Amino acid sequence: MQNAKDVIAKIIKEKEEVGGVKQLYFIGCGGSYAAFYPAKSFMEKEAKTIRTALYSSNEFVHSLPNALGENSIVAVVSHKGNTPESIEAARVAREAGATVIGLTWLLDSELTRHCDYVLTYTFGDDKDIAGEKTIAGLLIAVETLQQTEGYSNYEAFMDGVSKIDHIVKKACVQVAKRAQVFADSHKDDTVIYTMGSGASWGSAYLESICIFMEMQWINSACIHSGEFFHGPFEITDREIPFVVQVAEGSTRALDERALKFLHTYGKRVEVLDAKEMGLSTIDASVVDYFNHSLFNNVYPVYNKALAEVRQHPLTTRRYMWKVAY
Repeated sequence: MQNAKDVIAKIIKEKEEVGGVKQLYFIGCGGSYAAFYPAKSFMEKEAKTIRTALYSSNEFVHSLPNALGENSIVAVVSHKGNTPESIEAARVAREAGATVIGLTWLLDSELTRHCDYVLTYTFGDDKDIAGEKTIAGLLIAVETLQQTEGYSNYEAFMDGVSKIDHIVKKACVQVAKRAQVFADSHKDDTVIYTMGSGASWGSAYLESICIFMEMQWINSACIHSGEFFHGPFEITDREIPFVVQVAEGSTRALDERALKFLHTYGKRVEVLDAKEMGLSTIDASVVDYFNHSLFNNVYPVYNKALAEVRQHPLTTRRYMWKVAY
């Protein structure tokens, strides 16, 4: 099985004759799109010369970046490798001359037929968090930076990878009772907002669109903590429920500012604090990029409790995979 370090090394070698790697694009839909958010954030903050962007698959297909070409790496993620929009994104990226890395749980899939390299990841209740989709995407970014420009915090990042599984699984136990209280008090809600910032914003986005809206049919929106005071805070009252991620790292101040307001003028606020859940044991230079993995794996404790008390299984769908769309 190939790993990100070896794959990136091969790609960089292949691109030496054409001027090297100049772009790294990330592409996915829904939860897979969200899973790439930390990798995109990493490249935006840490890279000096490599251009990066995160696209929803169908937007990429219909609005290709002009820079796309032989100097590009395109990482496309689809859990089962059967997402039509992502398959098409891989095809057109490859046709444009880019090197395509497919990231998927199922290796024998349509997606892999349009990729130059394929990486897989762990999945399921007993998965190793260090091998899951989000970390796999991050490793593509980290290895690309390390092997081109160099990354001074590379060892600190890899140390964080070695710690994240223990941190997450301990945190899931820690929030179990709170999750049940949340489920009991939110079972009749028709709207729940999520909030986050920085590299962890994708986990708040995923919870909003993939869980509350898709799997529970609860109206929701994901609000960026930095944007809260530029419109959304006007909906705050004592009845509106919020789930607020308080990240550990560089954007924590944004989350704390929003939380302070909600505690003053709101009442129904569920707080997921990364520091409280032990993420600060990861070095401060890289901790930003591990918030998503923590929040995204703590959420299922809440989601299972909510689904049970609402008697609305997480597998219930009205349209997805059932009608033409």
